[in-house]
Amino acid sequence: MVATLALVAPHDGRAQGYPFSQRATMSQDVALTTIKIAYGRPVARGRALFGQLVPWDKVWHPGADSATIISFNHDLLFEGHTLKAGEYSLWLLPREAKPWTVIFSRAAHTFHTPYPGESEDVLRFDVSPVTLSHMETMALEFPVVLRDEATLQFHWGTVGLPIRIKSPYKPD
Repeated sequence: MVATLALVAPHDGRAQGYPFSQRATMSQDVALTTIKIAYGRPVARGRALFGQLVPWDKVWHPGADSATIISFNHDLLFEGHTLKAGEYSLWLLPREAKPWTVIFSRAAHTFHTPYPGESEDVLRFDVSPVTLSHMETMALEFPVVLRDEATLQFHWGTVGLPIRIKSPYKPD
């Protein structure tokens, strides 16, 4: 008989290498269209977010690590602009005193830097940010879903960016 001696270190969560920003996935049906989002959720941790951590007037992806991916199985209208069913990465151009630009890129599977460039963009439109209560960990959420319309909202710190969506798909 052979005896084995194992030395076990005390359990320390930091030794596990937990990421600072956790990954999240979500799915929301709007009428007969399923929208799926996968993204990293950075944490504010007392930092000044917009204008410092996230610079003004520079394209940024809302999330951490790998670029935020959004996919949907039927064409959708984002702020009145048609976007074909598919998979895209989501980018933002934050501005201090003007509406922000929302960008959908065909370069879906990419790291969060560098931005793939305008040649990969399939849709750009502007949305005015709103002030909300503080959200410590960044979230992409659907605070409103009504039949064939919804609001996809980016929310981090006290900044919200509500994006109106309409699902015009009807089966034959």
